Amino acid sequence: MLNNYQMPKDFLWGGAIAANQAEGAHDVGGKGKSLADVHKYYPDKSNFEIQAEQKAGMTISQIKANLEDKEGYYPKRYGIDFYHTYDKDLELLAEMGFKNFRTSIDWTRIFPTGDEEEPNKAGLKYYDNLIDKIVELGMEPIITILHYETPVNVSLKYGGWHNRKVIDLFYKYGKVVLDRYKDKVRYWIVINQINLIGYEPFNSTAIPSDAVDNYEEAAYQAVHNQFVASAMLKKYTESVNPEMQIGTMVSDVTVYPATSKPDDIVLALKKNRMEFYYTDVQFFGEYPQYALNYFAENSIHLDITEEDKQLLKENTMDYLAMSYYYTDTADASKNTIKQVSVTPNPAVESSPWGWAIDPQGLYVSLSTYWDRYKKPLMIAENGLGMYDELKDGKVHDDYRIAYLSAHISAMKQAMYDGANVFAYCAWGPIDIISCSSAQMNKRYGFIYVDLDNEGKGTGERIKKDSFYWYKNVIETNGSEL
Repeated sequence: MLNNYQMPKDFLWGGAIAANQAEGAHDVGGKGKSLADVHKYYPDKSNFEIQAEQKAGMTISQIKANLEDKEGYYPKRYGIDFYHTYDKDLELLAEMGFKNFRTSIDWTRIFPTGDEEEPNKAGLKYYDNLIDKIVELGMEPIITILHYETPVNVSLKYGGWHNRKVIDLFYKYGKVVLDRYKDKVRYWIVINQINLIGYEPFNSTAIPSDAVDNYEEAAYQAVHNQFVASAMLKKYTESVNPEMQIGTMVSDVTVYPATSKPDDIVLALKKNRMEFYYTDVQFFGEYPQYALNYFAENSIHLDITEEDKQLLKENTMDYLAMSYYYTDTADASKNTIKQVSVTPNPAVESSPWGWAIDPQGLYVSLSTYWDRYKKPLMIAENGLGMYDELKDGKVHDDYRIAYLSAHISAMKQAMYDGANVFAYCAWGPIDIISCSSAQMNKRYGFIYVDLDNEGKGTGERIKKDSFYWYKNVIETNGSEL
């Protein structure tokens, strides 16, 4: 019975942020400009218009214009000033009893343009201090090597990740951080949400939308190059510290069939296989036939060398990290096999950003990934973005507690049924800038940060009701939800 299920004593409860959404300090310590630093805030556009722009990517002229723009507001350049406040912020998370803390190292703090021969000492010193603080507070650091922080120079000079030269640039950077933190960081995620080339193409691939003739082909080439880079770093760890665990990460965007009609069921199966393709390559070490068929049928020609194939076969990933937020459906009368061609799930409620709230979908996804790969699983992101109201110095976020409680219960059900889940990272445990919309008022945190969409406010940190709820969840090791 699930009610009698006991979570593992060493389960890693915690939370996750990204450097580009929290640190700010874009012009401090020799930092270069990353893709996130050219993400402008548009106050007059709706949530859905902003999300549509993310799917469209950015042109070369847009990137250059945003780099030179002196009037617009670029929230990720300022974040919540975590660069200067990380010690106090981490102490608040430790007060909740966090066992893990996931964040990223910003590539542009280490190699500001990606081209430098030697790493930036000031950037390394910052991450020395940050990781030391995480460890000092008793938390297991989980470090993402690339979380949408490719240098803008790599995009403009090399055309992004579809250029094989970027493999070597990233490998150089990855070796530096693996060498430096080999004895302090056990869990590494090489590339955040490696599968989101449809939903966040520029963030994922760094390819300007007008830089190539066949964007889909270039995007899949970019992913292949990321597979290769990941395998190279996995191989490198064997000589550095074989105890390090190197994981890949996907955003779970698998779908349900919209109905029991056979056409819907077949379309859902095919769409889901093209999501499993990313993890099939990185865990089985080779390209599945269904993916090769898709490429052939869509005139997608990839540069895959024999050396690449051998590298992928011999250097598979240690664990699977996944983010989970919502579910969609596949309707054969409306949708195609393409990633973003989906139909909203009418059977569940949605957040103000149109994200379906479906905790049972987490049970399905965890169980499916476990059954397919039998690899340890990490929930690297899970949370609810909402408009929180600060009233009389308090935030009553019962809706967040209900959301997280239901999702953790679904995780426990999957574990009861055999899935090996070893960590849960609530997304945005302290309010940060939204990845997709660059808004501040899309809040996920247990801790309210007094800043608005234009960066105005005191920056004060205020504990929400969910702060005390999650503290108790951790204290009781998930037995009280």
